[in-house]
Amino acid sequence: QVQLVESGGGLVQAGDSLRISCVASGRTFSMHAMGWFRQAPGKEREFVAAISWSGGSTYYADSVKGRFTISRDNAKNTAYLQMNSLKPEDTAVYYCALKVYGTSGESPGDYDYWGQGTQVTVSS
Repeated sequence: QVQLVESGGGLVQAGDSLRISCVASGRTFSMHAMGWFRQAPGKEREFVAAISWSGGSTYYADSVKGRFTISRDNAKNTAYLQMNSLKPEDTAVYYCALKVYGTSGESPGDYDYWGQGTQVTVSS
């Protein structure tokens, strides 16, 4: 069984930065692609960023490209999402996800395990 625990969310102002983390346990973290998704009230869960098992490949939604950076530290079983120049429209619950087989994907259905989410609120 895999457990993913996000942390680091909070309330920030527009233009601020925030880094959220996801610690994994229960599987060999370094063997699996990871993704970050977000879900705002009344909206579907949407792709934010993904990273390959080695960290050598990263993928971003157009809405966050150039502002967010996904990374991972396999020695710490941790994935990160650095968020800069935050906007009110970035407000959402952010979820990390682990993909058991294959390369990273951009659909929630591509992922097998999910964290409980961390709230990020950006005030204008």
